[in-house]
Amino acid sequence: MLWTIFVILLVLWALGLASGAVLSGYIHLLLVIAVAVLLIRLIQGRRPV
Repeated sequence: MLWTIFVILLVLWALGLASGAVLSGYIHLLLVIAVAVLLIRLIQGRRPV
């Protein structure tokens, strides 16, 4: 589930960079949050249920 969200946000971020959309700032913020959550999950070493 987390990987799916991460990939979706990554694609939206890339589209935001390519199009120069006004909302790209929000996409960057969501991407940073997704990466932070991903890093926390990897550091904790927990497996998804």
